[in-house]
Amino acid sequence: MSDQPRRPRKPARPYRRPQKDPVRILAFEALRAVDERDAYANLVLPPLLRKAREQGDFDTRDAALATELVYGTLRRQGTYDAVISACVDRPLREVDPPVLDVLSLGAHQLLGTRIPTHAAVSSAVELARVVLGDGRAKFVNAVLRKIAQHDLDGWVEQVAPPYDDDPEDHLAVVHSHPRWVVSALWDSLGGGRAGIEDLLEADNERPEVTLVARPGRATTEELLREEAAVAGRWSPYAVRLTEGGEPGAVDAVREGRAGVQDEGSQLVALALAGVPVEGRDEKWLDGCAGPGGKAALLAALAAERGATLLAAEKQPHRAGLVAKALHGNPGPYQVIAADGTRPPWRPGSFDRVLMDVPCTGLGALRRRPEARWRRRPEDLEALAPLQRGLLRTALESVRVGGVVAYATCSPHLAETRAVVSDVLKQFPRTDLVDARPLLPGVPALGDGPDVQLWPHVHGTDAMYLALIRRTG
Repeated sequence: MSDQPRRPRKPARPYRRPQKDPVRILAFEALRAVDERDAYANLVLPPLLRKAREQGDFDTRDAALATELVYGTLRRQGTYDAVISACVDRPLREVDPPVLDVLSLGAHQLLGTRIPTHAAVSSAVELARVVLGDGRAKFVNAVLRKIAQHDLDGWVEQVAPPYDDDPEDHLAVVHSHPRWVVSALWDSLGGGRAGIEDLLEADNERPEVTLVARPGRATTEELLREEAAVAGRWSPYAVRLTEGGEPGAVDAVREGRAGVQDEGSQLVALALAGVPVEGRDEKWLDGCAGPGGKAALLAALAAERGATLLAAEKQPHRAGLVAKALHGNPGPYQVIAADGTRPPWRPGSFDRVLMDVPCTGLGALRRRPEARWRRRPEDLEALAPLQRGLLRTALESVRVGGVVAYATCSPHLAETRAVVSDVLKQFPRTDLVDARPLLPGVPALGDGPDVQLWPHVHGTDAMYLALIRRTG
């Protein structure tokens, strides 16, 4: 035995309980709901924020930070996945999803916000200790310290292939879109690199909240009295809340006299209402009306002319949302639950028909950033028969001399011009109406006769519109 005296052991550090951060815990819960339940952040986040405020945990700044953490993480998920993948020793699919959500939140704080590096790492590690346990928190700490060694530009240079080698894959990593979506958007947009980069960047920007003053029930003057409210760019009924805000706190919105509606969506309804029809103008149809934004605007416009709107929606719960949106309309209307491909009304019954068909939603990625990761190219094949069937119903439902508006919130050519072209081959007695004059003041509408709106050009969702007159 050694005669050397034993060194006294260092006293063990007392265990420190993790600090609970309500903002980051809420952001984590929202991301888990999006991942586990295929929920949409814009539906999950508001009730979580409302509950936190009611419990006294949140103020306005907390709510703003939680919202930025959730949406920022979802918008840049593809880029952050590439960065995280470079910092772990296993494929990402082998990282537990809750761990990956914490890592993504940490990566966004490090690479996408002005939060100081030490605070970004320590807050993410504390979150990991609370929701994952101390063991996995060590893994989170190690990965985030690697991520913290470079800023976003430095990481992009490492993980994205050079543009000249693979333009689509480069843009996919840099702008956080699936490669197939980049390719599809580029095909629809046309042109060179600048245009597609502007579009992809616009998809990653937080959109303003846009309200619609429903004619006969509210005015833009009333809505403009709200804080940070400015007039819409193109629609005479639009008002933008430039600093976000809570639409439910606006009296006119809470009372149903106004609603939240993207300006592109408003323009589609206004174009259909504005196109001349031959003869009577008494019966309008929204054949795919849920959740009710366009139907509410159309019903109000119809009421001003003494016309009636029939709003049909296949899903009963969505038909309920339409009924709620139309409640209080000054003129007559009807809401029914009906399958637009098997309509209960007679052919040739309507003077104006809107068919805003189900689609991939690639035109609203700035509002629903998680949708880009859920959609697959095969979704286009699944939706194609429905889209064509609904447009056929619309053309059968309108009388001779009446007009159909075919609309989608997707710029994908397979959901827009391809559908219109295919269906019109079966309806030779139709004419495409030039939609551009019916969007007065809106620039850069292309060669017509149909219209494609763009986030980076018009500040709207990427709505598509084709107007078709039945001639015989």
